Amino acid sequence: MERDTLMIGGVEFNSRFILSSGKTGHYTNELIHSAIDDAGVEMISVALSHLNEEDNGLKQAPEGIKFLPTTLGARTLDDVIKMAHLSKDRGLGNFIKVEILHDLKYELPDNDATVEATRILTEEGFKVLSYFYPDMVLAEELVKAGAVAIMPLASPSGSSKGLQTRDFIAAMIGRFDVPIIVDAGIGRPSQACEAMEIGCDGIMANTALATADNLPMMAKAFRNAIDAGRLAYLSRK
Repeated sequence: MERDTLMIGGVEFNSRFILSSGKTGHYTNELIHSAIDDAGVEMISVALSHLNEEDNGLKQAPEGIKFLPTTLGARTLDDVIKMAHLSKDRGLGNFIKVEILHDLKYELPDNDATVEATRILTEEGFKVLSYFYPDMVLAEELVKAGAVAIMPLASPSGSSKGLQTRDFIAAMIGRFDVPIIVDAGIGRPSQACEAMEIGCDGIMANTALATADNLPMMAKAFRNAIDAGRLAYLSRK
């Protein structure tokens, strides 16, 4: 069997699990290292709005981990552009996850502004991973705008309600040449497995690990669940 790796923006990853910075943008040393050692994480998001804080993930992560700066906290297109330039100035590379939250109560993304931000930042040389509420037309626009990965939400951030948008995400599988990475609302390994089994390319999560009584055990559970879901999907291709 050929190596089954994940390609994002020309970078190859063995892991299909990305550690999110969560709703607060904060990490603990234990969470960082368990995600890497037990869950096999190779990419960790860094909240640009918390870049100057001690627990933003930069200092805890060992060498070789890919950082994914994220515009967590952005409310407007201008916020995103400013954060992206800050990321570049701080030497964090050209990867960036764009998220613009239009709705403060439910923290739902502003899809239209996300497309525009994706287009502008792609033209400036960034590799954009775009977080959006799943919609087929919107997904097509994001890919045309240059997104190197699209990141539909499964359910509201931190809710742990799983694939409430399953049918919308499933309709996207196989339609695009960029990875589909499910973000927000994945709160159990079984939910991650379900997303992978329908054909998603990766999972981004935080809350389930951060709130687990036994963090290493939960991290391993996610790793195994993601692998199992991926194998189940590949077995039907």
